[in-house]
Amino acid sequence: MSVPADIIHRMVDVPATAVLVHSPYLGPASMRPLADALAERGHPVVLLDLRVNVNAAPVHQRLLGVFADAVEDAMVEGDLVLVGHSGAGPLLPAFADALETPVRGLVFLDADLPTPGRSWRDDAPAERMAHLKTISRDGLMPRWDLWFAPEALSAMVPDVRLLEEIVAEAPEVPLAFLKEPRPTVAWTGPCSYVRLSGAYDTAASAARERGWPVVELDSHHLGAVTSPAEVAAALAPLLGMR
Repeated sequence: MSVPADIIHRMVDVPATAVLVHSPYLGPASMRPLADALAERGHPVVLLDLRVNVNAAPVHQRLLGVFADAVEDAMVEGDLVLVGHSGAGPLLPAFADALETPVRGLVFLDADLPTPGRSWRDDAPAERMAHLKTISRDGLMPRWDLWFAPEALSAMVPDVRLLEEIVAEAPEVPLAFLKEPRPTVAWTGPCSYVRLSGAYDTAASAARERGWPVVELDSHHLGAVTSPAEVAAALAPLLGMR
């Protein structure tokens, strides 16, 4: 199955194409302003839409099964840097492994780090898992925006139109996704981390301990939507990763 992609090409001499991968709990609207900002800086960008593949278990396998086809359908030329937001982070090594196109590096954007062979539930607080189980219906978690009080999201994205677009795209993901072991893939290439919110301080610290370049911005989890130029500026030097 093919996956639609927004493709923004600029004929300039840049080191790699940024492939933006949205969270499994959101859609491409959560990354589109960032894609536009990178393109304005002269970087070729591919923004994938992977929502269709997260509506039934096993979610990890379904995502991996179409990711390579989506990139191939986008007809990308040259090396890639994969940029994964939030819950897409743990899948980046497996995404890279699935591609024939050379991947120069991985960028974790306010994202969880890979935990090969372990599930989200294995490392999450028990009360968090219990809460998500309580609010799930028929094996499906509610849309991501319904996990929080409405004012929490409106504080991050005060633009009503933008917030409505993001919320409209949010899929209902199977609760089983949280129990699925994450892919076991060895990635030895360069990685870097861009921290947007305090919620990901621990992940940023772990990235720093691994020797990765870490950029910290004073933003929030959806900063790619509301501060795309700032996030693009932080990503720009990382797109030449070696």
